[in-house]
Amino acid sequence: MTKNWFKETLHKDWQQQLEMQDVIYRDDNNLQSLIIFENKTFGRVLALDGVVQLTEKDEFIYHEMFAHVPILAHGAVKHVLIIGGGDGGLLREVLRYKTIESVDIIEIDESVVTMCKKYFPMVEQGAFSDSRVTLHINDGAKYISQTSNTYDLILVDSTDPVGPAVCLFESPFYQSCLTALKEGGALITQNGSTFSQTQELVTTFQRMKHLTDLHGFYLSVVPTYIGGAMSHAWASNDFNLQAVSNDSITARLEASQLKMRYYNPAIHQSAFAIPQYILNQCQKGEQIDA
Repeated sequence: MTKNWFKETLHKDWQQQLEMQDVIYRDDNNLQSLIIFENKTFGRVLALDGVVQLTEKDEFIYHEMFAHVPILAHGAVKHVLIIGGGDGGLLREVLRYKTIESVDIIEIDESVVTMCKKYFPMVEQGAFSDSRVTLHINDGAKYISQTSNTYDLILVDSTDPVGPAVCLFESPFYQSCLTALKEGGALITQNGSTFSQTQELVTTFQRMKHLTDLHGFYLSVVPTYIGGAMSHAWASNDFNLQAVSNDSITARLEASQLKMRYYNPAIHQSAFAIPQYILNQCQKGEQIDA
């Protein structure tokens, strides 16, 4: 029997493949090519434009690290903006905090939200129905450049910097985000894998460097995001995200009474340990040969 394989197209000269036991949904007619399929190891899988975005079995790692690192470092988050994140996983994790008062989520492609609510209920878990949430079908860069709202956290859960997401990695977008932060607020973005997408990190570092002295990265390891540890960039006008003590993180997590599957205070602290080759390249503005 011939197997049906999904071949990821993110990298030109190497790729990962996932066997598709069953194709649940496919749509090539919207802003992004979207496919949802079943895989024996990873469960239900979502891919956009040939790139895996999430899987049922390991999405918790990515979404916990995206949400809980900045929320617990900040300590008093009330108002959150999510750009992207149409699968609802990041939104789900943010809403676990009862102290969160409002979340604006900006998704450019309404079909992503619709299909994920239908086919990934185990990820979204009703998050879009929460009364604290306002969903905007809009371009994230356009929204942030025009809004008068301000936020404690801005979380940019975008696809990679190709197609409609390119503008979410550019200096004007970062500047608009920093302008929309409340005092003590922080911007967090997804920034690709440390080895295979090093240029993304270097470019982001150089752009943020010209906007603020308070910026950096933290890491997590998500099995289906291949090519090295997954990186998140952070930036702030007046808050050092990585300078919060372990005692403070531990106390805040205990006070929240939340139980995590991946995140804990030790993981939080270690996530800010960046490999030396990445630090060297960011300082020099160079990329490794990979």
